[in-house]
Amino acid sequence: MEIRVNSMAMVFLVIVLFWNFVYGDFIKYNTGAAIVDGKLNVHLVPHSHDDVGWLKTVDQYYVGSNNTIQGACVRNVLDSLVDSLLRDPNRKFIFVEQAFFQRWWAEQNNETQKVVRKLVDLGQLEFVNGGWSMHDEATTHYIDMVDQTTLGHQMIKQQFNKAPRAGWQIDPFGHSAVQGYLLGAELGFDSLHFARIDYQDREKRKGDKSLEVIWRGSKTFGSSSQLFTNAFPSHYSPPDGFHFEVFDNYIPVQDNSLLYDYNVQQRVNDFLDAAMTQANITRANHIMWTMGDDFQYQYAESWFKEMDKLIHYVNKDGRVNALYSTPSIYTDAKNAANISWPLKTDDYFPYADRANAYWTGYFTSRPALKRYIRMLSGYYLAARQLEFLVGRKSFGPHTFSLGDALGIAQHHDAVTGTAKQHTTDDYAKRLALGASETESVVDSALSCLINGSSSRPCETPTIKLRQCNLLNISYCPPTEEEILDGKSLVVVAYNSLGWSRTDIIRIPVDDSNFVVQDSKGNKIEVQYVGIDNVTINLRSFYTKAYLGMSPKQAPKYWLLFQASVPPLGWSTHFISKADGKGKRRIGNHSVIDASQNETIEVGAGDLKMQFSSMTGQLKRMTNFKTGIDVPIQQSYLWYGSSNGDTDPQASGAYIFRPNGSPPLPVSRLVQLNIVRGPLVDEVHQQFSSWIYQVTRLYKNKDHAEVEFTIGPIPTEDGVGKEVVSRMTANMATEKIFYTDSNGRDFLKRVRDYRADWSLSVNQPVAGNYYPVSLFLAE
Repeated sequence: MEIRVNSMAMVFLVIVLFWNFVYGDFIKYNTGAAIVDGKLNVHLVPHSHDDVGWLKTVDQYYVGSNNTIQGACVRNVLDSLVDSLLRDPNRKFIFVEQAFFQRWWAEQNNETQKVVRKLVDLGQLEFVNGGWSMHDEATTHYIDMVDQTTLGHQMIKQQFNKAPRAGWQIDPFGHSAVQGYLLGAELGFDSLHFARIDYQDREKRKGDKSLEVIWRGSKTFGSSSQLFTNAFPSHYSPPDGFHFEVFDNYIPVQDNSLLYDYNVQQRVNDFLDAAMTQANITRANHIMWTMGDDFQYQYAESWFKEMDKLIHYVNKDGRVNALYSTPSIYTDAKNAANISWPLKTDDYFPYADRANAYWTGYFTSRPALKRYIRMLSGYYLAARQLEFLVGRKSFGPHTFSLGDALGIAQHHDAVTGTAKQHTTDDYAKRLALGASETESVVDSALSCLINGSSSRPCETPTIKLRQCNLLNISYCPPTEEEILDGKSLVVVAYNSLGWSRTDIIRIPVDDSNFVVQDSKGNKIEVQYVGIDNVTINLRSFYTKAYLGMSPKQAPKYWLLFQASVPPLGWSTHFISKADGKGKRRIGNHSVIDASQNETIEVGAGDLKMQFSSMTGQLKRMTNFKTGIDVPIQQSYLWYGSSNGDTDPQASGAYIFRPNGSPPLPVSRLVQLNIVRGPLVDEVHQQFSSWIYQVTRLYKNKDHAEVEFTIGPIPTEDGVGKEVVSRMTANMATEKIFYTDSNGRDFLKRVRDYRADWSLSVNQPVAGNYYPVSLFLAE
């Protein structure tokens, strides 16, 4: 046999082979490093922080639209991530927000889902936190924290049969003790990791190597509530020079000696310098590098290729050991070091990232959104109970859409009020749509229960119920239309709590001649209270602006009656027109003359309040059952907002920064209107044209109910205003006060003091504000 080879073809073949040898992917990087005893181990934790709404809406972030605002697409992150993890079994990644992951998961075919399950089983993809969002920890209620976390964990359990081990709250603006307690004691997490702690606290902890602690979030539950907690040395991004997002201006590891800018040893030395700097502020021979940032890994290979090279060449150098890792692996390594950790027993509030930037402004930003979320949270709890009692329908409305919207709303740029306006509008829209669907579930379920239906699920309720979602502005068509047409109105009250409740039901009516009966036909005592002008004006504005209706005459009265409801049960009441002989109980209105120098006592039960007829302001509270008698005053004031004249930091949605001037009272003389009745006494106070307050003292309650309406806040004078309500008493507190923690626990506070470090007081006002999620004063 004769073989002939063309000489030119041979030359070309040699050139091709040489080119592939020089420029091809011929280096096999050794990325399979494990922990090495006796060396500093640098745990590279790849992650992407994906806000479920902030500068863009949650859907815009997912699909990558509206990129003129921010170039971010979470779908690209997940698509790209799977491909990169499949290229090397040593690569790892952690993912947090299930609100995004579940959108992506539903779009994948069976083959892709099978591949992702394998990545999860192998530990290459690990879910941390596992909630629907990375929730805020200051303005959230603990029930909402539990609900949104449960929603995500249920999905992970169902799809992967896994349970997250690590908390990853890297971006919320401060951290609550209840968060630590819930993760440690209730979820069984073994670690929590975050970035944002006070700048003074961080510097002190760097000095004594106490960034990592054992956090005991509950004094009541003691050691059973604790977990290992890791506060990062700075932000949740990598050390300077090791940020590798595509199109960013970073320095790659250039390891091809035939190309310019070969820099392997320089990059290894840079790595070692950054690692040793961090090692000097931590205990044990393990440090974590958070390899990611906001909406990173949209082209995941840009990160993983550089990390592959770093692991390979740093370990070849041998002075430290680098490895792909996760928070779980890192925590196991820290625990195995068998050294002692400092103990922390309070929380991480308030948070400041520099001298004049206390992130306490968001405690009250967008209060209407905060109220809406809290209101729907209770509604969601009741709706799920009812849905369970009658059985969830296979088709038709359900409560998931409201759970999804509420889970997103707990995000640390949602309930906080710190998102852009169009994003905030989107949050509210999602909540409204979810509430509307859930309303159908509640109507159907209550109808089935009242009718005594034994079928489960109950598919064909026979009674049609309607709900009044706008009672805050006295808008309730059934009470305005049906009983005026001679029909009886059936009112069903459901109690979602595990104990009996007795409360006052308030519905708007246009007459004061009704009879209320319980389910046994017994007549119930009623009271009528005139609807105030503030509520009427709000109703008029809403019906015209949002319902597109010409405002019609508002109802004249609130009809009040007392209802007792068993735990997880309901009660039924019937309202009908009286025959004209019934006794009308219209609250006695009296406008107080401020020239009269006397004190007016108000209160239908044991709790009494005394108001000055001269100033119209509160003077004293007395509880005749407990014997407590406290001189107390309440006033509204406002701080002028700093506009950043002395330094760039202005007051805003995140930051509370007064301009340094003393707060100014809104009014010293308050118009006072007293309403007295058999069920409740009300005190109506008009502090100004833009602040109106109603205080209610019920016959059988030991607490006062305060409802205030503020706004629009006037800014025609060019001064921003931070409005506060101040309570002044004669108690000798020695600077000590208490605030709740997510409505679950109470924490001791001391003005101008921090237990963990010697505080330099730069902002004596903003630095002493703490989050209050559930305020009760008895």
